[in-house]
Amino acid sequence: MESKAMLDVKDVEGQREGSEKNASTHPVSRAKATRCFWFIVAAIFWFCTRASVLEWLYQKDLKDLPSHWAVEAFGGNRSSATEKVENLFLSVPNSKSALAHSREYATHPHVAGSKEDLEDAKVILKLFQDELGIPETSEVPLFPAGSVESRKSTLNIHKLTKPAAWIDQYYPVMNTAKEVALEILGTDGEPVWTADLVEDGDPKDPEAAKYHDSVPGWHGFSADGEVVGEVIYVNYGRKEDYDNLLSVGTNFTGKIVLARYGANFRGLKVEGAQIVGAAGVLIYSDPRDDGSVIVENGYKAYPDGPARNPTSIQRGSVQFLSKYPGDPTTPGYPAYENATRTDGDNIPKIPSIPISWANAQKLLLEIGNFSISRELTGATSSRKIKLVNHVDTKVTPIWNAMAVIPGHIKNETLIIGCHRDAWVMGAGDPTSGTVSLAEVVRGYGVLLKSGWRPLRNILIASWDAEEYGLVGSTEWGEDFSEWIQSNAVAYLNVDVSVSGSTFSVSASPSLAHLIHQTASDVPHPLDSKKTLWDATKDVGPYLGLADADFMALYEVDVERRASLTGVPALGSGSDFTVFLQRLGVASMDQGFSGGPTDAVWHYHSIYDSQHFQELYADPTFERHAAVGRNLGLLGLRLADSIILPLNTTQYALELDDYLDLVEAVTLSPFSKLRKSIHHLQKATAKLDIEKASAEKDFLEQLAKLPRKHSCNKSIFRRIIRWLKFAVDTKSGSRLDKFLKAAKRVQKANSKLVAFERGFISEGGIKDREWYKHLGVAPGKWLGYGATTLPALTEALTLDKNTTLAHHEAGRLTQLIDTLTNVLEA
Repeated sequence: MESKAMLDVKDVEGQREGSEKNASTHPVSRAKATRCFWFIVAAIFWFCTRASVLEWLYQKDLKDLPSHWAVEAFGGNRSSATEKVENLFLSVPNSKSALAHSREYATHPHVAGSKEDLEDAKVILKLFQDELGIPETSEVPLFPAGSVESRKSTLNIHKLTKPAAWIDQYYPVMNTAKEVALEILGTDGEPVWTADLVEDGDPKDPEAAKYHDSVPGWHGFSADGEVVGEVIYVNYGRKEDYDNLLSVGTNFTGKIVLARYGANFRGLKVEGAQIVGAAGVLIYSDPRDDGSVIVENGYKAYPDGPARNPTSIQRGSVQFLSKYPGDPTTPGYPAYENATRTDGDNIPKIPSIPISWANAQKLLLEIGNFSISRELTGATSSRKIKLVNHVDTKVTPIWNAMAVIPGHIKNETLIIGCHRDAWVMGAGDPTSGTVSLAEVVRGYGVLLKSGWRPLRNILIASWDAEEYGLVGSTEWGEDFSEWIQSNAVAYLNVDVSVSGSTFSVSASPSLAHLIHQTASDVPHPLDSKKTLWDATKDVGPYLGLADADFMALYEVDVERRASLTGVPALGSGSDFTVFLQRLGVASMDQGFSGGPTDAVWHYHSIYDSQHFQELYADPTFERHAAVGRNLGLLGLRLADSIILPLNTTQYALELDDYLDLVEAVTLSPFSKLRKSIHHLQKATAKLDIEKASAEKDFLEQLAKLPRKHSCNKSIFRRIIRWLKFAVDTKSGSRLDKFLKAAKRVQKANSKLVAFERGFISEGGIKDREWYKHLGVAPGKWLGYGATTLPALTEALTLDKNTTLAHHEAGRLTQLIDTLTNVLEA
């Protein structure tokens, strides 16, 4: 006897049979069936012609595997960073485009935080959108730092399938000038001479003439105040200059220091003066530091010739950069609008202003028998001077323009950046770098249109407020420190891409060989028989005698660059700082710089202008394009290489040289540290073998996998091939081996990235704990210049404390031993 449930099933089946019978004879149903049939045929055709078996498997089964990127990236005919892709990229950057961009960006002032600066951020955002195929939105994607939108933009990069761009807005404290003045006072206290602190704006330089008084000559982060006192000359204002004057009994109390630019960062000149008790600081540009291109050698002053315009003024930040960069009021954490703020420990307490050579000559003549010889005697002026520096200090919004090209590997990101803000127009600093970066963006845009997709994500940044103290990049780095340390494989920086004739590069040692090779693959901008690397030996065209002291400093720098790989260590002074020296990301900086025989570049002056660039720095604009080609090619090789092209063995070998410098100071060995370095060298040598083997294995397993079907083959042959692969038991084994090879590649790459991270110590460097890299940091009294093994070196050279030095050697030994264990794991 049938149950009620069984009867119900029979009834349903009977109803279904009847409905299907009726449907088969109904004309509308037949039409639907016909459309369904052809839809299935079309779907099969599309699948077999457009989707590889591995891509299907990836979508179906492999999403959660850590090595799924390998299937996605290499399952079909992926366009990788092959010679074809590189050649296509190199064909894009050109001088005509570079010149057009420079004329657009460098012909108006754009000080950080100004309305012009915001407009320029939007212009760069539009460049990202247009070139990378990013749709414009009804509202500008400008997000306050700390907001959900800002956080997601970076933290959700791993979810992107198409390029994206946005603007992050941070809220640092910065200052602008309200009143600057300089006077020589008579015995009655009344002014007998008032300095003209406005550059002359010669009409032969059109933009300089137009904007000659648009941006006052003042120092970023300078202290507000008025002081009266005698003037004392302190040469470069280096620590040794102050020490030498103190050794002969010089009393700085209440004095106004007069220092010349050069040799160290301007903020350290002010910090040194503050420490010895001075009341204020004046800093000027001395023609002795212009090499052979001086009026005394017969060269006319700019814009009539290549020598210094005597009214030019070098603006700039006087932040104590060696302590920490970024917003002074939020050290170590991001400057959100509602951030808890401190008073700032890296900014001066005494006022300072920049002045011209024309004004400095007047003051030098006031210093007794000092005359124009500029001897370091400790003599003071016979009359007092009055320095006025009134500034408006407040929270000021700034804007980082960001863009991302998503890659296949979601947790590995290459970062490329250049700052956008300038003290006036900044045709060299930083517009030349922005121009070169724009050429990179154009090149990557062409690659995207050709079907290319990078293996790793590429994040491109136009930083803001670098001129005040690397503010935009530092705040972003502090904001996303965990993400950066988990994702960033390297940081490539460009700042001033062209200001002279000599191509110069500084970088982490692990990048040196890649940099050398890449620059050797890029043509010289002016000589088709040479390469860009050959331009490291180029010099300017203007000959003549130069100041002996200046040339001695210059030769030291030349020797530093000529040693080892030709790629010296990074100090500070640009946006790589937070990435390298706080977060442990391998970094580089590059550009054409000027030497003693180049036309004088009027740094941070109104004469850092488009006219100067077209007349002297780069008349053909081929140097701008060459830097763009090199930067973009470096980016391709880091983003698309299966094994990251980081040479950790070179880095480990250079540690021996760093320790040699330390031991030369003490004349006693640090045996345990030396032994740890040698163990690290053995570990990196083994890693070299492993990474080569891992890549070979990966490529061998890749070759055994079926490739995407050719559209020329019969559809039936394609279907049969797909079905054969789907049921072949060996296919799963091949796929497993391929994925294991991909994991092996990932493991090797994670060790390569971990190498730079291995020098990061949470304790940081004594007296400036923001800097956490114990391998390299800006010198405490250099600012721009690098000090290797900084905590150890400064314990000996500055603190002169052998007990502290051995403690620092112990910290280094522990870090290096830990890093060795990571590499050997």
